[in-house]
Amino acid sequence: MFHKNIKLVIAIAIIGWAGYEFSQGHIGNGISLLLLAGIFIFLYFKNEFILMAFLQLRRQNFEGAQKWLNYIKNPEGALVKKQQGYYNYLHGIMLSQTNITQAEKFFKKAIKLGLSMDTDLAMAKLQLAGIAITKRRKREATTLLNEAKKLDKHGMLKEQMQMLKQQMKRI
Repeated sequence: MFHKNIKLVIAIAIIGWAGYEFSQGHIGNGISLLLLAGIFIFLYFKNEFILMAFLQLRRQNFEGAQKWLNYIKNPEGALVKKQQGYYNYLHGIMLSQTNITQAEKFFKKAIKLGLSMDTDLAMAKLQLAGIAITKRRKREATTLLNEAKKLDKHGMLKEQMQMLKQQMKRI
């Protein structure tokens, strides 16, 4: 919606307004304005369009997720580095169904930019391992699978890793 720097300027202006309200003795207004500023600070670190795209992906609505991601016109300028990683991660997930070569590029870029959660990073590496198996690159797939196993501390991706190991045995 707003550029990342505009969000910070709006938050600072609202915090200043809250300070003025506190100095006038309007404590309720000041607290409300601080909460409003908190929303803009939150949206600086978590882009609203990426959040909506994640929500659509949870519902298995790939078209809706793509629609929300298309609202981001200039990801390099409008997003923080981690948000750019998630932007590429989401594009990789959506393209992994149709175009694995392009999905591989998005996943590699997402890993390079960084993802804040280890589970997401493990999922990206697991997807890359699956793509490497599809392209008959067993050594790369083994390396990526081991890295994903180290990152998956809660065992959420255990079944997918077992399936990939079975596929690797067939190569």
